[in-house]
Amino acid sequence: MRRSMLWGVGVALLVGLACGQQSQYPLWQVYQDYFVKAKYVDLTHAMTPSIPVWPGFGNARFEPTRAGKDLGDYAKKGEVFTYEKHGFVATAYWLPTDQYGTQLDPPAHWDPYYPTIDELPPTYAIRPLVVINIVDKVKENPGYHLQVSDILEWEKKYGKIPEGAVVFVRSDWSKKWPNVKPEKPFPGVSLEALKFLHEQRKILFHGHEPLDTDTTATLIGEYWLMHNGYCQAEGVANLDKVPEAGALVVIGFPKFKGGTGGYARYIAICPPDWKYGVSVEEAPGAPLPKFDKPLHWDDKLGMRVR
Repeated sequence: MRRSMLWGVGVALLVGLACGQQSQYPLWQVYQDYFVKAKYVDLTHAMTPSIPVWPGFGNARFEPTRAGKDLGDYAKKGEVFTYEKHGFVATAYWLPTDQYGTQLDPPAHWDPYYPTIDELPPTYAIRPLVVINIVDKVKENPGYHLQVSDILEWEKKYGKIPEGAVVFVRSDWSKKWPNVKPEKPFPGVSLEALKFLHEQRKILFHGHEPLDTDTTATLIGEYWLMHNGYCQAEGVANLDKVPEAGALVVIGFPKFKGGTGGYARYIAICPPDWKYGVSVEEAPGAPLPKFDKPLHWDDKLGMRVR
């Protein structure tokens, strides 16, 4: 899949404008003509109380939400809200860190003079997606780190990395999730590769499947990124389900004021003929499907399941 999605979108927009456009709103027409048929792939791990996390932070805890004060006959203080009595349920999430699961690290994570998660510009919303595959090298060496030579090899095949792109490094480390451990060895990204991507190719940020950038004692890669105003994605998943070139990535994260990390969701938008993912036509999202099994609380797992 070497055809660039951005090229396709640009052509659709220009042709529409040149022909007077079927709609007076060109971006809506682009969505209807292309994005409705595109394939969407989730690159995000679901958050649970037991997913891998650095031991220094510890795991999250989920609990049924309880009434925070006495509400008379409706609910007593401390009473769990239930479908049966109250007509709804809610969940309390006790999160010991903003470095949990699939995430987006703003530079304020390491440097107080750079932006926090709420200070990132809205232009982070959608970008070209580049996926560099180092799976074969990781099979030979579980601690292999992306090198500049791997980047140049990708460019020989697909062309120069677009400026402002998001570059995800595929290692397939995440395929063992959640049965993985943050201990070394694990695949990473070398400092030389990070500098090349940012200084020579001027990417927006890179992402990797493990929960750290590299295996050096001082995390030199992450140190350099954060102290130079760059973000990074960690805990990315399903990179084997997206093309190495030609897709886009949509980036979403909560806007915590002063946040030093972001629980993120990454969605790849792939060409319509891509073999993985689901289109808007196939999953319109409204109304949502009704399940055969009801949602219920599982005391052993510490969360709601079906």
